Amino acid sequence: MARGLVAVTGATGFLGRHLVRELAADGWRVRILARRDIIHPLWRDLEIEVVLGDLANDDSLDRLCRGADLVVHCAGLTKGWTAQAFNAVNVEGARRVAQRATGRMLLVSSLTAREPVLSDYAASKHGGEEAARAVLGERITIVRPPALYGPDDPETLPLFQLAATSPVLPLLDPQARIAMMHVQDAARQIAAIAALKTPLEVSLSDHRPDGYSWREVMQTAADVFDKSPVFLEIPGFALAIAAAAGRLSPRSGPAPMISFGKVREIRHRDWSISRGEQPIELPAARYDLANGFLHSVLGYRSSGVNFGNSATISEKMQRTYSADDAKYATFADDRSRGTYR
Repeated sequence: MARGLVAVTGATGFLGRHLVRELAADGWRVRILARRDIIHPLWRDLEIEVVLGDLANDDSLDRLCRGADLVVHCAGLTKGWTAQAFNAVNVEGARRVAQRATGRMLLVSSLTAREPVLSDYAASKHGGEEAARAVLGERITIVRPPALYGPDDPETLPLFQLAATSPVLPLLDPQARIAMMHVQDAARQIAAIAALKTPLEVSLSDHRPDGYSWREVMQTAADVFDKSPVFLEIPGFALAIAAAAGRLSPRSGPAPMISFGKVREIRHRDWSISRGEQPIELPAARYDLANGFLHSVLGYRSSGVNFGNSATISEKMQRTYSADDAKYATFADDRSRGTYR
């Protein structure tokens, strides 16, 4: 079914590259904004129009959005040194895209926008929602994904490396709940929402909107490697020390992932999703946490990640792994990517 032209920002990011494929599969003609012309392995069989530029370039944004039936704004800054840095991308970027959307706009925000006082990032995602809504009114749909993971995500790779090699795994607040989701399931749900004409605000989840405990997350990661770790509760001040160390990094380099704001996000107890946050029925997630984590590790390995000589994948988990699950993407020959090692 031909659905028209969709313009996408953030298409080369972790979620964006999967979302582009799902949108194309659902019948959209896809135009993306990118700093350079790129052919991602996921897109080799797709015809994608590329507009060169970024969110700060007026001409690029004009060309991106011109004639688009739908604009999907997926671009965002996840790590930054200051609130101003986050706002410049996540608030002003959303406003600038919204001002050029002649049809509908789907804004991919974050579940953290629900708690804007926790961090500069969360505040900027909330601010981006408000800025876009002020411009577009009823022509905007807002989607809030939870914590995402998948086989090409460098941010969650350390979790699996730790699970593969360490006899001790850390636990945070035992009362906390965190919704999680495989990136491909998130992309499928967003593509389904993009086809809807009615504006709405919706949070995404796998089959567990109530979320997982930190013990479930850590144990499931260990199960992939058939490990039986000892769990050690980590006090909040240990994370604060890590954040303080990150503040000492040279400002000329990349911003650290662990900041004081990120610590507050991590320590927040309720990242579950209520029934009211999912006002429509979404496509069922294909991956539960166990199969999703196994899929991720297999994908990392296919792209050259070494989890250590003693790390073996659980035979029991592989036996329960379906043929459909095993169709993970291989990124080893993508010369545009760096290494995960």
